[in-house]
Amino acid sequence: MQKQKIATCLWFDGRAEEAARYYTSLFPDSRITDVQYYGEAGPGEPGSVMTVTFELAGREFIGLNGGPEFTFSEAISLSVDCADQAEVDELWARLTDGGEESVCGWLKDRYGLSWQIVPRELTELLSHPDQAVSQQVMKAMLGMKKIDVQALREAAGK
Repeated sequence: MQKQKIATCLWFDGRAEEAARYYTSLFPDSRITDVQYYGEAGPGEPGSVMTVTFELAGREFIGLNGGPEFTFSEAISLSVDCADQAEVDELWARLTDGGEESVCGWLKDRYGLSWQIVPRELTELLSHPDQAVSQQVMKAMLGMKKIDVQALREAAGK
């Protein structure tokens, strides 16, 4: 298997392995592929987890236990394409458990990482050829936290 050329590295303060285990439990085709530990040279405590490499839905990520110097912000998020409302509901419930809801399908999980939980139908409706329809859908979405597909359909006149 060829190694993915570019992988996202997520900086944690001692919780990279915990986060990787949690994230891999959420998505099919996900697994932890490697764990590396700090040695005597540091900078972390010898024997503690330095990095954990994991796949989410087949995409590679690296969790680094780098310390408290840097934290996540909304400037970066993981966007999840959801097939339907049931998938949106499940991921929303699991990722907001210990986290917090935001607006327009965005949330922060228990580790502070931002996610966008996006039903495929939202993207389709926002691309509607009739600008009036797409703008009504946008207006409806802007009033939501978790995206409600039925409410989007109603805004589109369906």
